[in-house]
Amino acid sequence: MNEPRSLEFAPPDAPLRDDVRRLGALVGDMLAEQVSPAFLEEVERVRTTAIARRQTDAPPQSLAGQLAGLPPAEAESLIRAFSTYFQVVNIAERVHRIRRRRDYQRTGSRTPQPDGLHDALLKMKAQGVTLDELAQWLPRIDIEPVFTAHPTEAVRRALLEKEQLMVASLINDLDGQRTPGERATDIARFRMALTSAWQTSDSSPVRPGVEDEREHVGFYLIEVLYRVMPVLYETLENAITEVYGPAPEVTTHLPRLLRFGTWVGGDMDGNPNVDAGTIAATLQAQRTAILARYRKELWQLTSLLSQSTSVVGVSPEVLARLEEYRALLPEAAAKSRPRHGDMPYRLLNDLMRARLQATLEDRPEGYGSPEQFAHDVDLILRSLEANRGIHAGWFAVRRLAWRVRSFGFHLARLDVRQESSVHARAVAAALGDDGWESRDAVERGTLLGAYASGEKPLPAADDETNRRLDAVFATLADARQRHGTEALGAYIISMAHNRADVLTVLALARRGGLVDGDGHVPLDIAPLFETVGDLQHGPDTLRDLMADPVYRAHLAARGNVQMVMLGYSDSGKDGGIAASRWGLQRGQVELLQAANELGIKLTFFHGRGGSISRGGGKTTRAVDASPRGSVDGRLRVTEQGEVIHRKYGIRALALRSLEQATGAVLVSSLRPRPPEPREAPWREVMDRVSAESTKAYRAFVDAPGFMDYFRNATPIDVIERMTLGSRPSRRLGQDAALTNLRAIPWVFAWSQARAVIPGWYGVGSGLKAVVEAGGEETLHEMARDWPFFKTFLDDISMVLAKGDLSIAQMFSRMAGPLHDEFFPRIQREHALTLEWVMKLNGNEWLLQHDQRLALSIRLRNPYIDPISVLQADLLKRWRDSGREDDTLLRVLVASINGVSQGVQNTG
Repeated sequence: MNEPRSLEFAPPDAPLRDDVRRLGALVGDMLAEQVSPAFLEEVERVRTTAIARRQTDAPPQSLAGQLAGLPPAEAESLIRAFSTYFQVVNIAERVHRIRRRRDYQRTGSRTPQPDGLHDALLKMKAQGVTLDELAQWLPRIDIEPVFTAHPTEAVRRALLEKEQLMVASLINDLDGQRTPGERATDIARFRMALTSAWQTSDSSPVRPGVEDEREHVGFYLIEVLYRVMPVLYETLENAITEVYGPAPEVTTHLPRLLRFGTWVGGDMDGNPNVDAGTIAATLQAQRTAILARYRKELWQLTSLLSQSTSVVGVSPEVLARLEEYRALLPEAAAKSRPRHGDMPYRLLNDLMRARLQATLEDRPEGYGSPEQFAHDVDLILRSLEANRGIHAGWFAVRRLAWRVRSFGFHLARLDVRQESSVHARAVAAALGDDGWESRDAVERGTLLGAYASGEKPLPAADDETNRRLDAVFATLADARQRHGTEALGAYIISMAHNRADVLTVLALARRGGLVDGDGHVPLDIAPLFETVGDLQHGPDTLRDLMADPVYRAHLAARGNVQMVMLGYSDSGKDGGIAASRWGLQRGQVELLQAANELGIKLTFFHGRGGSISRGGGKTTRAVDASPRGSVDGRLRVTEQGEVIHRKYGIRALALRSLEQATGAVLVSSLRPRPPEPREAPWREVMDRVSAESTKAYRAFVDAPGFMDYFRNATPIDVIERMTLGSRPSRRLGQDAALTNLRAIPWVFAWSQARAVIPGWYGVGSGLKAVVEAGGEETLHEMARDWPFFKTFLDDISMVLAKGDLSIAQMFSRMAGPLHDEFFPRIQREHALTLEWVMKLNGNEWLLQHDQRLALSIRLRNPYIDPISVLQADLLKRWRDSGREDDTLLRVLVASINGVSQGVQNTG
């Protein structure tokens, strides 16, 4: 199985080992209580068999014999028991990350935590970055995580909340200073949350709607990120002071570095549940949520800002604003208590809350913009600073100021997305041209110019597609007036292929009324290049688009900044992981070259998923491996499903994630890697790797009978029935061909079958082709010195380590005769990939270079393997029933949730 017989916890991780043992014992006690002592004994027997199998590299038949044919109720209990075990392992690891962070923080700046802000500033200073240079760069930093509603989260919200309670009870005793009584209370709280989770179904019986997804993402924005954003700036302020010395001219006026975006309610691509109504409802819900949070925080500040004018001075500006608001809000002013008459901050605070309520109710006395509210907060801040109030409330008010800068009145920018063919069908209907979509792209682009410029109005059409699109653009026009320009993000065109696809959106936006006072369409339009072919042709598409005078005028009105979204998912499904990664890397280099020629700036929007095959991985490594100049102060990236929970589910870890992203962007922007003269020949090698790996990958997925094999050798038929998200698994009205299947269920299904095909297939063939052409030494050089290639190999190593071909074989046999056709191919390519990835990494076993990760995977395997074996058995029985046995389906869904938590990759 390509792993060592034993792995030991490193000394700093000894507390993690102790937590895993202690929490495992609690799970055992809970199972004995909730089911029976005999059940706990059965769980232990299965776990012991799973461990022995791993230690002896035995096939899974020993487990299969023990678990075959169990009654559904017993199988479900076993699955949930093992899921609970590695749920607590996940929790223990997250808490241990917080423990390690605190250990670093205790040492101060002497040994900063790697990849944090202190570490980043020390690196930059060592490379010659001065304080002045840093100050000039900070206003250019723009980091924007964008939360999507893609159905990659397999754990329901109720269980995530229980998990937070468990985490909180462990964090209480991180310093080991709790009394025995307090520690007993913490354990009782942990067990209460654990037992409550056991008594809660793993999945909802009803597919979530857009409103549910909005509430889910809103939880992270309001309950976690709202609270940690000021701490990020305070951490940066402290880091600058410790590294460069006191610098109030820089730290007092730190610009906004981060903001957030969302697709929830705006991602129409293939989702009939998203339309103009959900866009309007989402913008309103986010506005309501953030204004309510500001009102709550002002209420909390009321008791703190009790300064009396008889004791301390208050700036004339604050007193003047107070009088102005008494006149503006007479009813609210009349409610002021006379005994607070000498407390101007408190009185002004009350009236600011009243004005926020008026804003929410769209009354004329409400704030006209978040900048007006921010100005009021700054008035109080400056007054406290000028009147000995630094230690009497200034710190708390400044935190509110940072939040207003970060979240405005919109909370997160809403992107809108739709597929290019939907726009094309709308234009075809509007023009009455049945052959529109079959016309040459150049011809369509030429004909669209007059409509995109506003010279001619695009005719209206009374079909559903046109009505829906008109309503969307009308809603965006209204939202721009009501919520402000900051509330709207980009309009993303999925499957964008050419200039016509972009001009179509301009023409439709004009018809829908999205036009400003100067006659321009105030919308950032981002083509999404998501197939290997579109990535290859992206630079030519960009040049062609910029050659169009209509679009060039549009972009000039947008500051000559063009956003391009890069699709990691469909490019991987289209050409395999090597072609996808290299296509994205090379595409960025060539797009940057084209942008420089054209005199425009590019913002790359990275459409990353959770799994490696969909672009997942550590942000710091991804930024470090990106092409020189591709970051340039800006990082926009999607955050999806389980990744959101893993990165932002706990405040301390959310802060760490934001620190890592900020530090990586700073280092990459201010001190990018020096030019590498060897990169030109390395690119030629990667061209060969990409081409040969694609050839192997396409030969596999294009082989006759492949889709039948896929649908039988994975639990895709179960995944399609799961209530994970509001979006279907494939675009509506399309068949189940690979080209129409969405990348998420494609990756999800292979991950469940433990083959993880999308994460490695074809890589071995690509590397072998280069070796056979005499390039082995060059590959070793690339693995040692090129961050892109090193990161690529490390990611493939992790995917291979999480997979298990012996379990995949159990699933494969369900494909009948197709098993003999396809599984030997999988085995050969797997062996080839494993051989060359380990050789190039210089490893004797997978993940030898990252033993902490290797140990993490090993901790989970004895609990994942039994679930996988049960899943294969249950899947066969469910299919034998004609897929009609709902009891078996429910247990299968539980098994999918369990494997997802264990491998920590759903899609």
